[in-house]
Amino acid sequence: MDTVVRLADGILANSEATMAALRPYLARSGRDPQLRVAHLGTEDMAPRPARVDERPYFVCVGTIEPRKNHLLLLHLWRALSEERGAAAIPRLILIGRRGWENEQVVDMLERCPALKDCVEERSGLPDTEVQALVAGARALLLPSFAEGYGMPVTEALMLRVPVVCSDLPALREAGGAVPTFLDPLDGPAWRAAVDDLTAADSAIAAGQRARLAGWTPFRWDQHIAILLDLLHSLAA
Repeated sequence: MDTVVRLADGILANSEATMAALRPYLARSGRDPQLRVAHLGTEDMAPRPARVDERPYFVCVGTIEPRKNHLLLLHLWRALSEERGAAAIPRLILIGRRGWENEQVVDMLERCPALKDCVEERSGLPDTEVQALVAGARALLLPSFAEGYGMPVTEALMLRVPVVCSDLPALREAGGAVPTFLDPLDGPAWRAAVDDLTAADSAIAAGQRARLAGWTPFRWDQHIAILLDLLHSLAA
C-alpha cells in the first residue's frame, strides 16, 4: 500500500470500505491521486441444477484463513454433532483451498471426531460445481472478521440463496439490506440462524426472499464505466 500511495495517479477501490481504509495512508503521504470506487460486477447466472441431497447443507466460500473465521463454524458444528449426532444435523461444506496460519482450523478438520461425518472440504472446483453447491445450500455462511467487498454474498443472492454474514461495511455494500448480519463472535446467534434455516419454514429465508425484490446487483458494465472514467480523467 505504501507503493500505491507513493506512485499511483489514480486508485480504483472495490468498495467504499476499502477506500476508507486507504484514506489514512493518503492523508499521511500528502499526495492527492484521483479516487474512484467500483464494486465488482455480478452477472445473471445461467440456471444450473442444484444438488439433489436429502440431507440439508450449508456452504462457506473462501480461502481457509484466519480472517474468514472458519473456527466459529467448526465449533458450532462440533457442538451440534456432539449434542444431536453427526447424522442428525445439516452438513457444512467449506469451498476453498487452505491458506496460511491455520493450525487450529486444520487440527479440527483433521482430528476432531465430531466433525468427521458432517463437515466437508472442497477445493479446486470448477465454477459450475461451485454454483451448483451454492444453489442447493440452505444458506451461505460468511462469519469473516474482515472483507474487501464480498463476491460470495452477491453471487449467492443472485441464486436466491439466503446469506448469513458478519456485520461489516463491505458486506453491507455487497448485499444491501438482504442478508442477515451478525456479530462474527456471537456464537449463539449463528447457531440460532443455522437452526432456523435448516427448517423448511425458515423465517430468515422468507424474510430475505421478500427483501430481494429491492436489491439490485452491481454489474460489470458499471464497473468498467467507472474505470474508463478514471482513465480518461487521468489522460486529460
